[in-house]
Amino acid sequence: MADGAASLRERQRAQTQRLIQEHAVRLFLERGYDQTTVSAVAAAACVSPMTLYRHFPTKEDLVLRDEYDPLIAARIAARPAAEPLIRRIGNALIEELEVAIGTGLDDADGSAAAGHDAPTVGRGLLLARLQLVLSTPALRARRWDAQYATQKAIVEALRGDSPDPDLEFRLSVATGACLAAASAALFRWVADEGRPDLAQLMTQALAVIADEQSR
Repeated sequence: MADGAASLRERQRAQTQRLIQEHAVRLFLERGYDQTTVSAVAAAACVSPMTLYRHFPTKEDLVLRDEYDPLIAARIAARPAAEPLIRRIGNALIEELEVAIGTGLDDADGSAAAGHDAPTVGRGLLLARLQLVLSTPALRARRWDAQYATQKAIVEALRGDSPDPDLEFRLSVATGACLAAASAALFRWVADEGRPDLAQLMTQALAVIADEQSR
């Protein structure tokens, strides 16, 4: 019963965050990021400013914050250890993306031991968030901080308990390359107004890295 209550609270928390973020992104696009106050977002979402700040401590978090780093790390850890490093990271990123936008299913080969009740961002909200990031200097700067946190989470999942600095360097390079490729695919997707298949774009971007690595 306790586990069920905790699960319900988590779902309610995720729903509240999604509602607040949807209203925030809508207002930022309509009025401008700098021109929209956090109080206006709270009023639009019908929550108190205190509730909003509990879920999103900063204004930038209203656009950038998500819960995917530990989910990506878990998905990578669940993939076969013998899988080539670039493919292992890249496939996990694509799988988590598909779950996040509500288009993918967990693999039947066991790689979805990372299967989870992941919060679904949705294609439209993801596109709007990225449009805001690309058009807002403050958000662009914070995005790199967020990407570094993602890179760190992935490296820690792959490294395990190994203290080997050479291994950590190799993992950091591979992870950074995969995240850069994923970012390039996302930016291309935004430039094309969300028309292409995003997972396919990411697959193509990651294939560039794999091709260069094999030369």
